[in-house]
Amino acid sequence: EVQLVESGGGLVQPGGSLRLSCTASGLTFGNYDMSWVRQAPGKGPEWVSTINSGGWSTYYKGSVKARFTISRDNAKNTLYLQMNSLKPEDTAVYYCTTTYRSSSVRGQGTQVTVSS
Repeated sequence: EVQLVESGGGLVQPGGSLRLSCTASGLTFGNYDMSWVRQAPGKGPEWVSTINSGGWSTYYKGSVKARFTISRDNAKNTLYLQMNSLKPEDTAVYYCTTTYRSSSVRGQGTQVTVSS
């Protein structure tokens, strides 16, 4: 069974930083592109960033580019999202996700709240 477990969320003031982690099990992690998506209260899921299986290609939603950095450690089966210069509009539940055997898989999410 594929499992994705996110951690690292919390309450942070505007301008602050957080580092999210996602630990994967049940799949050969290094074979899969991985993404972060987020869902704000009352809104649908929103794609944030993707990294390819080898870690050398990264893609970002325009509003987070230059503030967020996606990375991965395939030896540790872990995906990261470094978030800097956080804004109140970044408040959401953040999920890591991948496509496994043609199905989308995501974790339980971690809450990020940006507020003074």
